Amino acid sequence: MQPHDLIAFQGLPGAYSDLSCRSVFPEMKTLPCATFEDAFAAVREGRAKLAMIPVENSVAGRVADNHQLLPEGGLHIIGEHFQRVNHQLLAPKGATLQTIKTVRSHIQALSQCRKLTRELGLEVIQHADTAGAAAEIAKLGDPRHAAIASELAAEIYGLDILKNNIEDAEHNTTRFLIMSREPKIPPAGSTKTITTFVFRVRSVPAALYKAMGGFATNGVNMTKLESYMIGGRFTAVQFYADVEGHPDERPLRLALEELDFFARDVKILGVYPASLFRYQGSQLHGED
Repeated sequence: MQPHDLIAFQGLPGAYSDLSCRSVFPEMKTLPCATFEDAFAAVREGRAKLAMIPVENSVAGRVADNHQLLPEGGLHIIGEHFQRVNHQLLAPKGATLQTIKTVRSHIQALSQCRKLTRELGLEVIQHADTAGAAAEIAKLGDPRHAAIASELAAEIYGLDILKNNIEDAEHNTTRFLIMSREPKIPPAGSTKTITTFVFRVRSVPAALYKAMGGFATNGVNMTKLESYMIGGRFTAVQFYADVEGHPDERPLRLALEELDFFARDVKILGVYPASLFRYQGSQLHGED
């Protein structure tokens, strides 16, 4: 298998990141990685062409640490994908809703399926990831133990689906970023575009207000703005932002010029086509 045929993701085969890779790039083979850092390294070192990295979930919020990894990972964002998360209750052959006593999964998956686990009176056991929980249940082969994972995990590990689509929220969707060693910037005006960047401001009154003023006065829509500490210091804060627009288009160009005046360490992480999911919502069920 050649590197240009591979897309890296964090987790075991059958993880939702694996499912997203297969949904967007069915012609590519997926490369499981133990950590997000490993997935970045696989692309950076030429062992894979792309990486699929989750950054936020509509129920659980931000994926921890990835916003801090993105600026230092040495890769460029070239696309986004919104994956509808459908959790399945999986168990070994022969198990039923009456035989299972425990359920294992990632903490976020468990929290997203509380209604069913409470109805069934199941003991919940946290696991490092959903696909790993499915693999462990398959290995145990005990009808008393179940897992919450994807339909793909059920197929890979030979488990039965005892109940479909058990998530509490119908809008449960994860946003993924597609990463590459080289930028792949669409021409200005060719499509609706998202620009992602990070920046810092001085720790003085109204610094953020002044830094953001150019986006308002130039009519640039900011769809995300988050802050997080750098190096564990409360006074060292970095901001992560998504805006609609292209840096070569006048409104965003002027807004970024004003940002440069009030902020420091501005770094564009990617300029890429906006997913249609942003504008058509759940009607697309996570499809780009």
